[in-house]
Amino acid sequence: MAHNHSSREWLSPNSNEEDIGLLLAPRLAYFAAVARHEHVTRAAHDLGVPQSTLSRAMVRLERDLGVSLFARKGRTLSLTPAGRTFLASAERALGEVERATDAVRADADPSAGRVAFGFLHTMGSETVPGLIRAFRVDHPKVRFTLVQNYGEAMIERLRAGDLDLCLTSPVPDAPDLVARRLDEQRLRLVVPDDHRLAGRKRVRLAEAADETFVTLEPGYGLRRITDALCAEAGFAPRIAFEGEEAETLRGLVAAGLGVALLPPPAVARPGVVELTVTAPRAAREIGVAWLDGHPDTPPVAAFKRFLLSRRGRLLNEPTDL
Repeated sequence: MAHNHSSREWLSPNSNEEDIGLLLAPRLAYFAAVARHEHVTRAAHDLGVPQSTLSRAMVRLERDLGVSLFARKGRTLSLTPAGRTFLASAERALGEVERATDAVRADADPSAGRVAFGFLHTMGSETVPGLIRAFRVDHPKVRFTLVQNYGEAMIERLRAGDLDLCLTSPVPDAPDLVARRLDEQRLRLVVPDDHRLAGRKRVRLAEAADETFVTLEPGYGLRRITDALCAEAGFAPRIAFEGEEAETLRGLVAAGLGVALLPPPAVARPGVVELTVTAPRAAREIGVAWLDGHPDTPPVAAFKRFLLSRRGRLLNEPTDL
């Protein structure tokens, strides 16, 4: 005997989980409303949908699950044991969706939303706190999720969607990113205060060719700049230590472990002398980057505009220490 089959029969226990999830997701709110009212007409009125639409949705839901969720008596419905089990999970799922909706709406709120902002370690003590303090004069309720890391790691997190914006150096050049130069930071040759060059104010980098250097680890933008400047000065630096944080390097310089090319400190450190490098020109560009084509929430757009307005005055550093 031949049977006509609809395009989708009851789903077997071995059906693909993603398929069943896609089928059920739009119907959970309908099911929860019918279960709450125990009446299709009242549930349809509450949801603002035609009664026929809701009735068909419940029939399809039971068919796709392969179980009866309701016991029917006239127009009144009551949950079966399977229906009660399914309702508990459906309400949890709907609650999670509601919480997620509230969270993303809160993050996008123009006055009190969230900005995920990454920045270099060397920007953390003065520059970034100053930027956030100035921005919050006009946007006092905007929240920040802050990530402090080296440049390559921040770019990875930007691409992964963990960050909205990052303040980094060198300014990245990649087809999937937009980057804008904001400022330039001069680098100093930092030497122990009893070093043969400590009595000088200015120095050519080639004069440190025989010195031992302490530097940041490979992968840090400042390390790439250090290697490039030393190569331009005609030598490859001898490395005594590779670290992750500029102020640690300053402490090691003070201890006599070597010399270092570093940006100016927020506060002068005893035990070291900071020399202006006259040749080659020792500086690094600081810029802000974001994903190309990535839509901005209102608070992210506002902070981006603020950062771009600080071009040329991002850093407030003395010319000499």
